Amino acid sequence: MRFGLFGTGPWAHQAHAPALAAHDDVEFVGVWGRNAEKAAELAGEHGAKPYADIDALIADVDAIAVALPPDVQSDIALRAARAGKHLLLDKPVAFTAVAAQEIVAAATEHDVASVVFFTRRFMPAIQTFIDQARATGGWLEARIDHLGSIFQPGNPFGESAWRKESGGLWDVGPHAVALVLPVLGGVTEVTALAGARDMTHVLLRHAGGAISTLTLSVDAPAKLEREDAVLYGESGVAGVPPVEWLPVEAFGRAVDALIGAANGGPASPLDVRFGAEVVAILAAAAESISTGATVKLG
Repeated sequence: MRFGLFGTGPWAHQAHAPALAAHDDVEFVGVWGRNAEKAAELAGEHGAKPYADIDALIADVDAIAVALPPDVQSDIALRAARAGKHLLLDKPVAFTAVAAQEIVAAATEHDVASVVFFTRRFMPAIQTFIDQARATGGWLEARIDHLGSIFQPGNPFGESAWRKESGGLWDVGPHAVALVLPVLGGVTEVTALAGARDMTHVLLRHAGGAISTLTLSVDAPAKLEREDAVLYGESGVAGVPPVEWLPVEAFGRAVDALIGAANGGPASPLDVRFGAEVVAILAAAAESISTGATVKLG
């Protein structure tokens, strides 16, 4: 499959570009970025071609991979889907439910395969945990703490303007939501509060009656950094296991999933439809923070 990469930031360097270059079933065609010099540098590192025009790169490939801010990504993804190109997007796919649904509609209309790169969901130990949790059932609640400290010296993500503006809700929130949805089911109500240091608390009511509590931040004090996820229910307590951080391998599995779906295999459970569901929940949380009201989802 011929791939074009959009984005030249740290995530493109750490995951997307090396994974595309290493994949046996990928022809890494080109790179587009908002900074032409960085696009040329990244493309050169991996034997690809730098592109100055978005639509020119879309025209030359079968699929796009995106490592850009959500609002930039959503526009490029929509253009690519309307051109019949398959989509390997980053989370969140957009900042608004409307923009996410536009991508879903275009992907559906043009029979486009899609995968959203929720990194940990492509780590086998995490997927095994989810499968076992679903088989066990009877869960009454989930508690997820995802507290990062990206604005410390030397952290490459600390320079990200969209992360500074949108915080943990939109950066690490998608990972948390993507973990609880397949186990506890769809969300019907969202309540959220935001405090100092981007400390965001989200309460989700799931269709089956379970409640999940998410504590999210990308600006927590360094001593508070943690990633904990625990399910509680009739069978007791189940903690999500720690996993080795291997983003290149995870992205390679996302590529596998996209190629399989594009070649007539089953759609990925982490496609743009799932991505849009996550965006709707996060947007409801943002609305709840702004208005102080519980937001109901249909």
